[in-house]
Amino acid sequence: MMSTIDQQNLKAIVSDRAALIEHLKYADTAPLLMVLVHLGGDPAWLDRIAPHIKGPWSFHDETPDALRAELREAVADVLADYAATGRPLPTELPMDLLPRMLRACTGQEVPPEYYPMVGEEMDLAGTDPKTVHWRATPDPTRLAAFQVLVVGAGFSGVGMGIKLKEAGIPFVIIEKNEDVGGTWYENTYPGIGVDTANHFYSYSFDNNNDWDHFFAHGDEIEAYIQRNAERHALRDQIRFSEEVLTLRWDEPSLLWHAEIRRKKDDSTYTMTANAVVSAVGMLNRPKVPPLKGLESFAGPKFHTARWDHSVDYKGKRVGMIGTGASGMQVGPAIQPFVKNLTIFQRSPHWAMLNPLYFENVSDAKKWVLNHIPFYTKWFRFQLFWSSSDTFHHNLRVDPNWPDQAHSLNAANAEVRKALEAHIASEVGHDPELIRKATPDYPPYGKRMLRDNHWYRMLTRDNVDLVTEQIDHVEPEGVVTSDGTLHPCDMLVLATGFETRRMLWPMQVEGRGGATILERWGDEDPRAHLGITVPEFPNFFLIYGPNTNLAHGGSAVFHSECQVRYIMQGLRELIETGQAALEVMPEPFWDYQERVDAAHRQLVWSHPGVTSWYKNGAGRVHAASPWRLVDYRNMTAVFDPAEYEFTAVKVPA
Repeated sequence: MMSTIDQQNLKAIVSDRAALIEHLKYADTAPLLMVLVHLGGDPAWLDRIAPHIKGPWSFHDETPDALRAELREAVADVLADYAATGRPLPTELPMDLLPRMLRACTGQEVPPEYYPMVGEEMDLAGTDPKTVHWRATPDPTRLAAFQVLVVGAGFSGVGMGIKLKEAGIPFVIIEKNEDVGGTWYENTYPGIGVDTANHFYSYSFDNNNDWDHFFAHGDEIEAYIQRNAERHALRDQIRFSEEVLTLRWDEPSLLWHAEIRRKKDDSTYTMTANAVVSAVGMLNRPKVPPLKGLESFAGPKFHTARWDHSVDYKGKRVGMIGTGASGMQVGPAIQPFVKNLTIFQRSPHWAMLNPLYFENVSDAKKWVLNHIPFYTKWFRFQLFWSSSDTFHHNLRVDPNWPDQAHSLNAANAEVRKALEAHIASEVGHDPELIRKATPDYPPYGKRMLRDNHWYRMLTRDNVDLVTEQIDHVEPEGVVTSDGTLHPCDMLVLATGFETRRMLWPMQVEGRGGATILERWGDEDPRAHLGITVPEFPNFFLIYGPNTNLAHGGSAVFHSECQVRYIMQGLRELIETGQAALEVMPEPFWDYQERVDAAHRQLVWSHPGVTSWYKNGAGRVHAASPWRLVDYRNMTAVFDPAEYEFTAVKVPA
């Protein structure tokens, strides 16, 4: 039921109707319509407004002003009725109206297979449906003796720690940095931000209504992770500035033995754990290109993930190597201040314009998010839908499509046409820049980036886009294959991460002395559901192989799916009194075959695409081929039948 404080707040909100109506002017139409119908307003409103909602983003709204004004009055009426009667807010979705509501909210058909996930993500009752509960009260002695080691305190490691703490399972988090945040702690380069709308790129159990931007800057995200670590009192269980060097499974004791280095004095110590969760992900070890002569460069040089803030780039000739996500953010951020920016591009990326990318969240909008019941829930669903599975069909190869070199199917070709038109308009229809900036592979072949004025930056007088390949580096600058020396005062390496060598440089030794390096080689990581690996008992991965979202969605959503699955596995061990679980080869390899088969039909396997998603043999090892709903369903229930269990050894 509605709490007393909620009732008091609602009465305060409706007490000044004129002020309420004024606040509602800053609400987006679609989520406000959902609030009205959800709270029992006339469902006829759905038919009145639905024709004006052309898509799931707020800028797809074409509702006439007069109709929006009527909607605000209707919402004020229904809120006043709840305040006057004291009726509790509903804690469930109106399933009889849900298909019509979702269609009106998004401007698209939302298939019934999404309904369970919609209810789970919206969490109207505030119970966090992804939380794993004990089926029976665990033996307190067994529970107290069960220790989990989590490696990494980024988004995933903090999320894992929160759920372990809620369950009462003892754990320690080892974090190599001085604070939580992971990649958001390490990456502080100019222009850093998220390319997924952050009201969705956040924990489902902690909706943040106070983001300052729709696409948050790096410091906002870091602060959000810190807030969650503090809110759940995790810091006492995190050992900062320590790094796991080795993990070794000890068969006699059925425990993991970890060797850990203290960075402050380089000393090491060991600890044991019943289970290990690696939350280091893929984007934590910078990749430095093997450029001949790089060490000879006379000026400052650093990777974007190790940005040196003591170096002043203003008025300098800056050479930037790489045009991926980080490079595309750094370039426009520093261009106005440098003498010259020379960009060395191996291949161009597609980047899509989103008007909200540059917008701040006004205080008036924050008021709506904080005070109107369910508005945040429906707004977040809109972002979920707009940012994930809606365009998965664009990724699939149509074998009968005539121009498969440049697009995959009719829908993909339309996307390409729109992207090409955007590039042309942004670079002033300069044919040379159009040639250099337009990828020759199909859209989504690499993760679709956000255009933060990258293309128009290329037209600036102090920017040079170099597409000749780098031959070598000299003390004075970079020499390309045509023999040209490009003078540089400093070099920025926007060259990504060591994604092929997942878990590196940590050494992991499993049952029978098997090592991850032996099983994966240098560049072919594999895991069941991206989470577990044969011969490595009680070893779990978050953001493991084939779990990177390359078509959209939120990495936090995937992380929460994996945390739930891992928590169910740990529950199975603790409740049944088993010592270890290990995925069996049959389901493991069956899953690998399904992943590879799915990828053969998708854009990331396209022969014209070279990306960090692929290994040297052309196998896609990083990207997930699944829709979000598919992966959610695959990981929602831990299946003990796929695992071999080892009983606790009883002394003779």
